[in-house]
This record gives sequence, C-alpha cells and structure tokens, in this order.
Amino acid sequence: MENFEKSKNTAIVAYLTIIGSVIAIFMNQEENKSEFASFHIRQALGLFISFFLLGYFVGYANSWTATSAFYIFYFILWIYGFSGALQGQKRELPAVGSFFQSAFKSL
Repeated sequence: MENFEKSKNTAIVAYLTIIGSVIAIFMNQEENKSEFASFHIRQALGLFISFFLLGYFVGYANSWTATSAFYIFYFILWIYGFSGALQGQKRELPAVGSFFQSAFKSL
C-alpha cells in the first residue's frame, strides 16, 4: 500500500505545472518504477506540451472567444486528469489521452 501512495503522489505532482511533470519523471526513475505514475506523467506532460504549442497559435487569433474556449477546454482536461490521479484511477483524457500514451511511451 505504501508503494501505491508513493506512485499516487508522483502522479499528483505531474499535474502541478510542466516543472512538476519533469520532477515527477525523476521521481519515477527509481528501480521500482510505477505504471500508475508513468500513466499520469504521460497524460500531464502531453497536456502541458500541447497547451503551450496550441496556445501559441490561439494567441495569434486575437479573439477573446477563441482564447476563452481554449483555456476552458484545457482547464476541464486538467481537472479530469488531476481528479483521476487523486482518486487513484487510470483514465485517459478524452480525445487526446491515447495519443499521449503512445507518444510518450518511453516514460
């Protein structure tokens, strides 16, 4: 049970900013690597990277409506992933979770 709590804490840290994702990667590099933590690290890292990449282009739209919709969409995805980590569940993010799992499978 102690090992699951450690992997759950690592998963939670992954959602706390992109720096938290990097810290979680190093926390999960020990000899007893957790698949639960790896799952959430891939989800959170993909979420943050796609936020910055897509946000760069949405910023050029110069539209309050597009920007607001973008932030709301990513906030909902973040809440969905973070709540899964808090509850100890492995739930892929809607629409993009399977892509993140395959794109970052080495983590």
